[in-house]
Amino acid sequence: MKQTLLQEKYPVFVLELDRDETDYADIDAICNYFRRRIEAHRCATFIADFDHYAHTCTLPEGHVDDGIKAARNIVFCFGIALPNAQVLAVRPRSIGIAETDRGFVVTFLEAPMPIANAAMEDWAEGLRRYPTGADADAEAPALDTVR
Repeated sequence: MKQTLLQEKYPVFVLELDRDETDYADIDAICNYFRRRIEAHRCATFIADFDHYAHTCTLPEGHVDDGIKAARNIVFCFGIALPNAQVLAVRPRSIGIAETDRGFVVTFLEAPMPIANAAMEDWAEGLRRYPTGADADAEAPALDTVR
């Protein structure tokens, strides 16, 4: 996973996965994975699964890069504290998933809360192919979500 500045002002985490680097076959399986991780977190609340690709394609002026085959945002909130009204500007959180011919690109904006960044980074890294051996059964995704 790398961290970069998008448009020289937005700190974004980016994870690019080739299809052979993950056990998840498609964007639906990855979105289901993130939803399960969010719902299992003690402070996170799932809000929505937004099909950004479908939305953009319906707009007369909409444009989607030719390399993107599907694009969705999983929207959720950690909501541990609400110290002031301004913090609402950076909530809720969103993880973007783009499916390409080559694989998947997972992105999310850096949160002002370290616990949120750590969770999102952990969730994204969890998409990598699971190890074989004794530990694999304990950490493997549900069979209905993989190839």
